[in-house]
Amino acid sequence: MDIQDLDISKVISPALVNLDLQATSKLEVIEELTYLLVETGAVADKDAFIADVLYREEEGKTGLGEGVAIPHGKSASVTSTSIAVGRTKKPVEWESLDDKPVNIIILFAVKNSDATTTHIKLLQKVAILLADDEVIGQFQTVKTKEDLIKLLAKNQD
Repeated sequence: MDIQDLDISKVISPALVNLDLQATSKLEVIEELTYLLVETGAVADKDAFIADVLYREEEGKTGLGEGVAIPHGKSASVTSTSIAVGRTKKPVEWESLDDKPVNIIILFAVKNSDATTTHIKLLQKVAILLADDEVIGQFQTVKTKEDLIKLLAKNQD
């Protein structure tokens, strides 16, 4: 599968977006976004998935800077590779490249069978997207879940 063939809108839906996260810590953010993944059937075992995400967090920083983090878990508990997106009311402490807290979090849930292909391609697409300061600005102000998904889909070319 070529990166151009990977459509971000196929791995996200309005049910996987929360623009009003209540979380005040990294763990709470991961728990809230995992809840969305469990509710949509993308993750079968909440606790196992959270453990896998936290294990990955120990391997290196997932905060990209500019208030954005991209935690991810490759896990046997993932039934369908998906991404959940959240925005917190107040920035949350996170190990990031600019040592600043984050308030936009894109959590990747990756099936083990997709780990070497889809996972890398999704990360590439999102990283390219988030390298654009204008897109980050739009993430901060977007009002609806649908508009956020449009922002992701529109900017993936």
